[in-house]
Amino acid sequence: MKTKKAGILTKLVVLALLIAAATALLNLRSQILTAQKDLAEAQAQVAAQTQVNADLADAVENSDDPERQADIARSKLGLVAPGERVFYFTN
Repeated sequence: MKTKKAGILTKLVVLALLIAAATALLNLRSQILTAQKDLAEAQAQVAAQTQVNADLADAVENSDDPERQADIARSKLGLVAPGERVFYFTN
């Protein structure tokens, strides 16, 4: 009789350990998935910021370009060159 009780007790302990291990693995899997999602978001932010930085570096390098200055004057400031006419189309 003692061996059966010890056998059942051993089986219960092993079962409890397996349940604890499975729970820990599921929790770890959830943490890994969350970390992968965070990593993907951070990589997307890095890529976007890298593009912004490249655009800004290009703007700084070409800031003395007269065509670029004229384009900025037209598009952002609404200025026109002497003798130039601007037409606005409305629907």
